[in-house]
Amino acid sequence: MRVITGTAKGRRLETLEGADVRPTTDMVKEAVFSVLQFNLPGRCFLDLFAGSGQMGIEALSRGAREAYFIDGGKRPIDVIKKNIEATKFQDKAKVINTEAASFLMRTNESFDIAFLDPPYGTGVLQETLPLVAAKMNKGGIIVCESPQNEELPAKIDNFILDRNYRYGKIKISTYCHEEVTEE
Repeated sequence: MRVITGTAKGRRLETLEGADVRPTTDMVKEAVFSVLQFNLPGRCFLDLFAGSGQMGIEALSRGAREAYFIDGGKRPIDVIKKNIEATKFQDKAKVINTEAASFLMRTNESFDIAFLDPPYGTGVLQETLPLVAAKMNKGGIIVCESPQNEELPAKIDNFILDRNYRYGKIKISTYCHEEVTEE
């Protein structure tokens, strides 16, 4: 796993080992950032269910102002911290070891871009989406990675499903604020 482009281009990132680990592939990561490329500079990025932190690190490498890395596991948090240190983004990264819902209910922060990649088939994505939508800025974008057959709502609060992209067995869904999509 590596940083694809930007200031940390080519840096190798650590990942967790194990059967339940499912890092976002380079192909899917490249596709996500192709969608986001003009929306990243100067923005606040939320990497929810961060795992290794690769998505938030890629966002920082491509010009995001800051990134929040949220994960409920101690092992992922240790890996995220190592990867942030290796890419020298300590001054732009906030790493928080807590469950996603707990973080979203407590934080006063608002976000421009949120990336959600929770464990597949658990219902956590559907439960978390309304909490994320409540913390998004009006011009924000919510990006979800899920299995192709997982149903996602057409609307969450003021955010509507904009597009679905399919990559093998993986689906990337983007949500935009309804007022922004109507303009």
